[in-house]
Formats: sequence, structure tokens, C-alpha cells
Amino acid sequence: MQDLTLLLACDAATSGSALGVAALLALCSALLEKSLKGGMVVVGGLNLGGSIEPVFNASTLVEIAVKKKGAAHVLMPISARKQLNDLPDDVLTKVTLFYYSDPRDALIKGLAE
Repeated sequence: MQDLTLLLACDAATSGSALGVAALLALCSALLEKSLKGGMVVVGGLNLGGSIEPVFNASTLVEIAVKKKGAAHVLMPISARKQLNDLPDDVLTKVTLFYYSDPRDALIKGLAE
């Protein structure tokens, strides 16, 4: 069985600077030899100290993930929860949102059962 993980920057800058959590999850899943959930978009960056960076325009990121990328699950920091109040109903019915508080929590919630 071959596991395929794709890291793609969907932020406005498309710089890839906010791929820290996604890269960490990809590396940890490879080391643990366990797959991540399929169809999942991971949102969030890490700073050098290992803390989660703030997410800006979280509702726009979720809309892009669902409408353009076909995501079924979105994993994002709990600090971005309040930004998602204005998501359209059609987007909310197509996606399952998972929130994490730290990188360890993101890995636990991102691993496939």
C-alpha cells in the first residue's frame, strides 16, 4: 500500500509559509506508518518554538478547500473557530470540521482510524 500526501499552499500568497502543521503530520504519519484521513485539508502554520500560528481568513480557506479542492474534512486550529460563523450553509453541509489545540492534538485527530 502506497500512501500519497500532497502539500499545496491554498493561502492568498501561495507561498507555502503556513504548511508547518501539514508537513509535521505528513512526516509523523510516515514515521508511524499510519495514514492520515483521506480528503483532509490541514490548515495552520508552526513557528520555530512549535506554537501554532494564527490563521487569517479561515472561512475563505474552508470555502476554497470544499468548493475547489473537494475536501471532506478540514483540520484547523481552535483559535480560528470564531471566524467560521459566516460560512455558507452549502459549504457547512459538505465538510466536517476538526479543531486542534496543539501539534500533538492535530496528529491524533488527523490519523485515520
